[in-house]
Amino acid sequence: MELYNILLVDDEADVLLAMKRKIDWEAMGFCLAGTAENGQEALEMAEQLHIDVVMTDIKMPYMDGLTLCRKLKQNYRNMKVVIYSGFDDFEFAREAVHLEAEEYLLKPISAKDMENVFRKIKEKLDQEFSEHRNLSKLSEYYKKSLPAMQEQLVMGMLEGKVTGDRAKNMLDTYEMHLESPYYVVALLYADINAKEANGNTQQLLTLSLKEMAQDYLKERIGFYSTVYLDEVILLFMLEDRNDMDKVLYHLDQVCKMGTRVLKAQVTAAVGQICDKMDHLTTSYQEARNAMEYRTIMSGSQVLYIHDIEPSPQESVSLMEYDFQNLMRAVKLGDRDETNAAIKQFMESIRNLSITPNQYQLLCMELLTELMKIGRSYKLRTKQIFGDSDIPWQELYKYISVDELEHWLQDVCTNLRHTLRHERTDSTMKLTEQAKTFIEDHYKENDLSADTLCRHLNVSAAYFSTIFKKEVGLSFVAYLTKIRLEHAVELLRTTEDKTYIIAEAVGYTEPNYFSYVFKKQYGISPSKYRANLQAQERARES
Repeated sequence: MELYNILLVDDEADVLLAMKRKIDWEAMGFCLAGTAENGQEALEMAEQLHIDVVMTDIKMPYMDGLTLCRKLKQNYRNMKVVIYSGFDDFEFAREAVHLEAEEYLLKPISAKDMENVFRKIKEKLDQEFSEHRNLSKLSEYYKKSLPAMQEQLVMGMLEGKVTGDRAKNMLDTYEMHLESPYYVVALLYADINAKEANGNTQQLLTLSLKEMAQDYLKERIGFYSTVYLDEVILLFMLEDRNDMDKVLYHLDQVCKMGTRVLKAQVTAAVGQICDKMDHLTTSYQEARNAMEYRTIMSGSQVLYIHDIEPSPQESVSLMEYDFQNLMRAVKLGDRDETNAAIKQFMESIRNLSITPNQYQLLCMELLTELMKIGRSYKLRTKQIFGDSDIPWQELYKYISVDELEHWLQDVCTNLRHTLRHERTDSTMKLTEQAKTFIEDHYKENDLSADTLCRHLNVSAAYFSTIFKKEVGLSFVAYLTKIRLEHAVELLRTTEDKTYIIAEAVGYTEPNYFSYVFKKQYGISPSKYRANLQAQERARES
């Protein structure tokens, strides 16, 4: 049986003990994850533990139960809160209902009352968890989400983010059948009058254009269509290279129809035909490049990249995904993954039969991609290319294709190790910056992890993971440690009153400061000072 974690909160130790013993928590389906003596402590514990239910008294020092409930609901929307009180106060009960507390109980609470309350809460939690895990509902939700997921997958393939076996597996998972000997990507754009243009009109026009294109093409040619921003994207599946003429003809018909019906200039931009699904990103990019000619070739409705840029043989046809796979392996992969990506990259080059001019351009693009990685990590050129004797600026003049593979292995190995150290250094630097900020601002009573993260310009989730890993303590625990260390120093070196020291180290509530101090050191601040003074007198005598 799955147990739900519960946290009990009360400032009276005997009440906590009684609640712990009053019912058999495990038999009810709960695990007693911890107890807290006030709302502030409970809130800190909730940040560190996976709590499902909190049962709290209303009247407590430092932070009352209603405030705790409010903060818990803000941070953990699905957490269940039970509030109890010794005061039959309508305002308390009304506020508890407003905060969506599960129950508002009056003391004394009998074991039967608690069992009834937690039986209802368990049923509610069981239902919520079951709904999330219900296979039929998940299947229904999956089917509803499938079209959107399919569109995301296609865009990922077109942008070169999903390739190879991963693309094939995801196509199977998403029930898509796009296998074909040849592919070509086209874009459709409806250009409306500037005076009529607004986001809503443009989007409606794009959706209408997609529906029109689908109706025309569905009986004539194999295709998949989707909308991305303000364009219709068409992925054609062809049986023969000569079918490219059909694609251009049908797109011309769609453009003419769209221009006539929608009263807007409709343009189609078309990439070149390719014979591998992993090469879709090139055809897509070519179509996007062709669309850029729309403004200077306004008389044409179909812009075919082959017609606009008539010397494709002069350009390197190495697919962009090869660069992306290689760069992704360098940044994130291990040695074997990087070597496999290099091998795949070099096989693509050898299979191209490229000219000297193409080889020169390819090397320049490769160097550019490596430099981009280095720039993102603020690396110097030597950190990227190591101690190679080959002038990287004119790489293509000095090495053959076979030598390029060996050079690339050396550079990628060096760069991968450098990036690993840089990430480690970056993590350590972030942690040190956080420690410095805490040291400089611990006196501020409103210092929070959100404030620190805004200063560091990182997300709270990322910071929490990194800081806990590097320091071994959560932000709250580390801040408390620093504050108490400074408090001990003030107790040792000054005669200031406890409430002054509390304020000096960031606590607005002297009693809460004393509580936290005693919890850490086992004695009150005043007793701690007395012990220090006694030790000093003993040394002097």
